[in-house]
Amino acid sequence: MLKSFNKTLLGAALIGASLAPHAFAETTLNALFMAQAAYSEADVRAMTDAFAKANPDIKVNLEFVPYEGLHDKTVLAQGSGGGYDVVLFDVIWPAEYASNKVLVDVSSRVTDEMKKGVLPGAWTTVQYDSKYYGMPWILDTKYLFYNKEILEKAGIKTPPKTWDELTEQAKTIKDKGLLATPIAWSWSQAEAAICDYTTLVSAYGGDFLKDGKPAFQTGGGLDALKYMVSSYSSGLTNPNSKEFLEEDVRKVFENGDAAFALNWTYMYNMANDPKDSKVAGKVGVVPAPGVAGKSEASAVNGSMGLGITSASKHPDEAWKYITFMTSQATQNAYAKLSLPIWASSYEDPDVTKGQEELISAAKIGLAAMYPRPTTPKYQELSTALQQAIQESLLGQSSPEDALKSAADNSGL
Repeated sequence: MLKSFNKTLLGAALIGASLAPHAFAETTLNALFMAQAAYSEADVRAMTDAFAKANPDIKVNLEFVPYEGLHDKTVLAQGSGGGYDVVLFDVIWPAEYASNKVLVDVSSRVTDEMKKGVLPGAWTTVQYDSKYYGMPWILDTKYLFYNKEILEKAGIKTPPKTWDELTEQAKTIKDKGLLATPIAWSWSQAEAAICDYTTLVSAYGGDFLKDGKPAFQTGGGLDALKYMVSSYSSGLTNPNSKEFLEEDVRKVFENGDAAFALNWTYMYNMANDPKDSKVAGKVGVVPAPGVAGKSEASAVNGSMGLGITSASKHPDEAWKYITFMTSQATQNAYAKLSLPIWASSYEDPDVTKGQEELISAAKIGLAAMYPRPTTPKYQELSTALQQAIQESLLGQSSPEDALKSAADNSGL
């Protein structure tokens, strides 16, 4: 009797187990992304759904914030003792995140295969002090986009190769009455302005720091800001550039209201989409120009990585998710929004088709990427520089005085 009762219990338990497919422990990850540029929110959700199908025991909760809120949201969540397992981080943050133990050192997880397969420049996105703090994900720099139709109407045969040529061509377009303000930049008092400024610093051969101390107030750093002020005060630059972020620049360009615009990779395919853009089919792209005698091209390292926070209780599952999101298969499938980090992807016709012009520009731009300063005090330095740029554009301070003040207030 007892034997048959035990059998009944065992049978009931087995039936119960078969009716409860979720009886295994499900791990939930919280991941923080940005809601602008590169991959769209819908794309990140689609990638994550694909991961969930392949890994039914791992659930990923996604949160999206504008780029401007990404850093503070990450840091504040750490302080509260909870928050995120996986975070998107900018190339400028590993020094701070490593020093303050925000991100986990994943050097032991990065395989030789990964090291060989990923473009060398991409690794600089996630490295600090010779250690790896994640996987590179968004490989990006700013390019010079131009409206082919407007240049043709102005009698301009080729896009500018130097920043001075850009000024001359913009003046020709303005003088011919084609556009009142031919150039659009993202010069809002935000990190966007620092990316444009860095592009110019690289063109003029400037330095942000020398021996750990500010050096941007002289030489190429000063020349870069003088160029910005000159372009703004000449009336060739859209006056609203001082409030524009990258998405504003994209919309102005797509509306046909800019002949030239500096922006990230993602704008190329969006501006060529006839559903949303009035300039589809007329979009040209080249590396950002150089300066005669100093540089052939210019570029800022605007890449981003995915890392595991030190607060995560599920580092293995977090790494599984990161390696899926940064895998060559995932990146190739979404290559129209952000170019892959994998070297061999550029030999894949599915990746290159329809964006040969962009990839041609990328070969030069990605190789010329110039870093913003690597320092744990980057946020203070950036804030001081943003203020200096804004004051100079508004004529409240000369570039010399504004940069000297920024150097004094940089925390370095």
